[in-house]
Amino acid sequence: MSDLLTLRNVTKRFGGLVAVNEVSFTLGAGEVVGLLGPNGSGKSTVMNLISGELPATSGSITFDGTDIGPLPPHRIAKLGISRTFQLVRLAESLSVRDNVIMPLAFASPHVWGRKARRRADAALERVGLGGQGDMAPADLNYIDQKRVELARAIAPDPKLLLLDEWMAGLNPSELRTAIELIRGLGDTGITIFLVEHIMEAVRELCPRCIVANAGSVIADGPTEAVLSTPDVRRAYLGEAADV
Repeated sequence: MSDLLTLRNVTKRFGGLVAVNEVSFTLGAGEVVGLLGPNGSGKSTVMNLISGELPATSGSITFDGTDIGPLPPHRIAKLGISRTFQLVRLAESLSVRDNVIMPLAFASPHVWGRKARRRADAALERVGLGGQGDMAPADLNYIDQKRVELARAIAPDPKLLLLDEWMAGLNPSELRTAIELIRGLGDTGITIFLVEHIMEAVRELCPRCIVANAGSVIADGPTEAVLSTPDVRRAYLGEAADV
């Protein structure tokens, strides 16, 4: 397995607050890895640093052989990184299909016109929304809006997919659907890095997980082994948590 993403001693400061503190890890091509930790542990900040939403204060981030630390989000997207956000961010004035077409402007190579329409429809089909491209996002329920966001992320055919609590807020039935959907994406060979609090999803999807606390990595390894370590139980799951 070749290395796809490497963070080396990455730090992010907001004034006197150190949100990410000398974080280092590597993701191999084709891995599905969970990023866990309590609220405020720096998980979303790590996602923002990788996707270019935020610049690192120090350290380096290398993706597929390219130093992406200095690059803006649209340049990083062209290299093959897509993401979702904690809150669904759809353009309500556009159709479902046009929401999915938008990021294709940042695909490499660019995709326009009928080809973009076909690519968007294929992505919608892949997430279970085939035939619904003409709908308005506001007319969809919550999980289907999340599906649109996922379709938008996979339409450019990324090498790395970042999922920031994409399964949050789903009921048990929706969660099962979501797990199977993400599992299917992982089976295609795409690298997936997901922030998640739902242990059922982490156990089923992630052979490996990384745990952060107070901005630092405190564990990295096989999921079951990591979840059973005392440091993780104390920091994230609680001393007596049933994990």
